[in-house]
Amino acid sequence: MNRMNVAADAEELLHRLERLPTAVISDILDGLGLRHQVMAPRVRPLDPLMRVAGFARTVTAAPTLYLPLSREEQYKLQFAAIDSLMPGEVMVVSTIENCFWGELLSVAASRRGARGIVIDGYTRDVAGIKALGFPTFAAGIHAADALGRVDVRDFGQTIASGGVTVAHHDLIVGDCDGVVVVPAQSSMEVIVRAEEKIDGENLVRAKLEKGMLVGDAFREHGIM
Repeated sequence: MNRMNVAADAEELLHRLERLPTAVISDILDGLGLRHQVMAPRVRPLDPLMRVAGFARTVTAAPTLYLPLSREEQYKLQFAAIDSLMPGEVMVVSTIENCFWGELLSVAASRRGARGIVIDGYTRDVAGIKALGFPTFAAGIHAADALGRVDVRDFGQTIASGGVTVAHHDLIVGDCDGVVVVPAQSSMEVIVRAEEKIDGENLVRAKLEKGMLVGDAFREHGIM
């Protein structure tokens, strides 16, 4: 398969994925025995209308008290991680109790074709990020800069974020219900089953709207 076909397949996969609610994806993962794929509820979108779906570009961050003396060393790996972003990717940052993100980084990531960022840590410049519309999911908001507080150790490695193990290029989906991680090897099965569940839910919804009892609906369709 040539690169053009690979890119087209990835785009189609993301197109299908971005239409799926995180709650439905979580239900499918539960059914597959993958019951620890939803990030902790502290990881929330800056705006309830923000949605994100893409391939994880993982970043390993750690607290530091080191303040680099030279400008060349300041933010060095953080900038390298952002500059490495590819179209269709979502930056996912390991758990860190400091501010990692801001408006200018959102502009840079957006221009790289990134679909958003998920941080089990803090962001700032909230008004600017919302105005840009860059999907940002974070554990909180804090004005303090990352310089001398956060050190990026690596990117593209397996990390822990929001209580979930995330491997490079796992699938990430986020909406107002939270963030779910789909292991890359399960992606197509999860998408197909989730699409089927949505069709079933639409049928059940129609019957409930006509007055069908919840228990009867569940016994008939096994969906709720």
